[in-house]
Amino acid sequence: MKKLIIALLLFIVLSSANLFGQHQLDSAEITSSVPELFEFHDVIYVIWHEAYPAKDISALKSMVGKIKPYMEKINAASLPGILQDKKAKWDEGLKVLNASAENYYSAAAGTDDQKMLDAAEKLHADFEMMVRVIRPVAKEVDEYHKTLYVIYHKYYPAKDYKAIAGVIDDLIAKAEACVDAKLPKRMESKTDQFKSEAQKLVEKTKDLKTALQSNDPKTIDKAVDVMHSQYQDVEKVFE
Repeated sequence: MKKLIIALLLFIVLSSANLFGQHQLDSAEITSSVPELFEFHDVIYVIWHEAYPAKDISALKSMVGKIKPYMEKINAASLPGILQDKKAKWDEGLKVLNASAENYYSAAAGTDDQKMLDAAEKLHADFEMMVRVIRPVAKEVDEYHKTLYVIYHKYYPAKDYKAIAGVIDDLIAKAEACVDAKLPKRMESKTDQFKSEAQKLVEKTKDLKTALQSNDPKTIDKAVDVMHSQYQDVEKVFE
């Protein structure tokens, strides 16, 4: 699992390299990942897919010593720049996950087998909710966000309109890909709403290209802000 995570992160780093240009940007800043959380999956997997189905209470109790160090790492983890807009939800979910872990420790110290099983189920569920907080709804949306993040937090503050123009066609293509993105099953009921907002994102991204051709800073700045707001509307579909 750890090797897979490392390989995935390396791929993301390499595929993102062309975005940076002359602007200093750590590739981790645009990676929608918190390694400390995903590494915890190694423990959750054993709990949920091995010990829990077998109702192996002894095995569940033995996991306490493995859970605690992972929880310490998760609590100390920092969100990358691209996930800062999710910090409030992350912090809220972290409180729930910590409470769930404490409940697990308490159940493991007791003699009630059902409480132990319930605690394992709750810990798994709360871990999954934490993953959902930071996991992109669709890879197409994540790819759009990576470029948008660089524009909005690097190029735009520096008024580097040339750099924005250099990635605008790529951003339009990524916006168009969002329209055709397949949502996960748990989100399928929101497909029509998502497509509607994604289509607006295509329009606002194209509007930025038109604004760039005007060479008018005020027009460009307004178009960047409108495009960014529309991306936020896309995200709100899943709140």
